[in-house]
Amino acid sequence: MTVTVAREPVHQPAVRALLEPAWALSGALYPAESNHHLDESALELPDVSFFVARNNTTACGCGALMRVDERYGEVKSLFVAPAARGLGLARALLAAIEAEARKQGLSLLRLETGIRQPEAIGLYEATGFRRIAPFGTYQDDPLSLFMEKAL
Repeated sequence: MTVTVAREPVHQPAVRALLEPAWALSGALYPAESNHHLDESALELPDVSFFVARNNTTACGCGALMRVDERYGEVKSLFVAPAARGLGLARALLAAIEAEARKQGLSLLRLETGIRQPEAIGLYEATGFRRIAPFGTYQDDPLSLFMEKAL
């Protein structure tokens, strides 16, 4: 097994095959007003760094860093295909996002996740994120958790 994480373009079939189930999962767990994922065009904006995790050559996970301002960036679209979970891909993606944030001179990473995703919450807490109040344009939502990590 060879796991790699690299910046890649969003518009490719392997990435769409990851994003579509991620969006479907969010749609099944939460109402539309509690979904805050980025669509493909937003993931291609200049302030977004998009990463793909591959097991050998197969795309198995993705995630993005969205630079919000000179101080912080937001983790977006972190997803690992169910068949590839347990291989450390989510941690590898988070490490790549954190490294990119540091490279860009950011001092904080923030994220929003849903309360119905205990595995994601556990991962974020295990990697140093702590719970905070809503940030940026987010409103208080009983289905959302907001977290940050100082870099």
